Amino acid sequence: MNAAVISVPGPPEVFQIAERPQPVLGAADVLIRVKAAGVNRADLMQREGHYPPPPGAPVDIPGLEVAGLIESVGISAGRWKIGEAVCALVPGGGYAEYVAVNGGHCLPAPRGLSFAEAAALPEAVFTVWHNVFQRGRLVSGERFLVHGGSSGIGLAAIQLAHVMGARAFATAGNEEKCRACEKAGAELVINYRDKDFETVLKHDGMDVILDMVGGDYVPKNLRLLRPDGRLVFISAVNGARAEFNVPDIMVRRLTITGSTLRSRETAFKSALAAVVERCVWPLIEDGKFRANVFKVFRLEEAAEGHRLMESSQHIGKIVLAVGE
Repeated sequence: MNAAVISVPGPPEVFQIAERPQPVLGAADVLIRVKAAGVNRADLMQREGHYPPPPGAPVDIPGLEVAGLIESVGISAGRWKIGEAVCALVPGGGYAEYVAVNGGHCLPAPRGLSFAEAAALPEAVFTVWHNVFQRGRLVSGERFLVHGGSSGIGLAAIQLAHVMGARAFATAGNEEKCRACEKAGAELVINYRDKDFETVLKHDGMDVILDMVGGDYVPKNLRLLRPDGRLVFISAVNGARAEFNVPDIMVRRLTITGSTLRSRETAFKSALAAVVERCVWPLIEDGKFRANVFKVFRLEEAAEGHRLMESSQHIGKIVLAVGE
């Protein structure tokens, strides 16, 4: 099979299209003939040599989410049938013509969506559901803030918070991105290049904050939280360290939490997939939640997709089209 391979750690130019053997199918796995693969920041980190994949995942082929057709089915992956259209969360190897994944980590491709749109769903939706609704315990009527609101995860978080009855707020880096967040359901979006989000939002505060920025955002986030508020980290692109007032956390009973998804155990991902299928998939098919695909590149253009993500000029997801 063909794959977009990281020849050596480095800039986007290190990608090469190379021949690799098809993945070996485990008893609980399905083999997917990939039609599209989502691009995520974790892929950029892996390409640079900063994010080694978990055991069993290819070291030189990134890609955490795919959509395609079931090619073969392991003896214990009985739900799926050859030829079914699925999307899946994979631990790596998505930038290839074929990928093997535990059958429990697959979901049926939603009706009416293209393969590119379906490939844009798993990483964002799984991440948001677990961190916002399971760890963050966001409920109807609460105030929710997401930083990086125009990213794939940000737009998914805004949409789901809004449709679940919460009041969604966001930060973004320019007016076009702010409008995209508003279209997704945010009632107020702060352009962080023009205004300080803490100053704008401090009067009413927030119940849940989803942060992928870290650094100097951390003390601001904590000051914004209402009593019993929850701060949830999914990344820290501006820095992993911060200072805050511990007694203030105690007095207001704040919760600081966070998670990573890629390294979690198989059973956890299967359980999360089942919840997502039950709670989110009906919203997609009812038109209440949509995939946000910004641009589709060919697999051979993986470097271009990474350059676009590094530029932060995109709104929503970047996807690679695989095969014909």
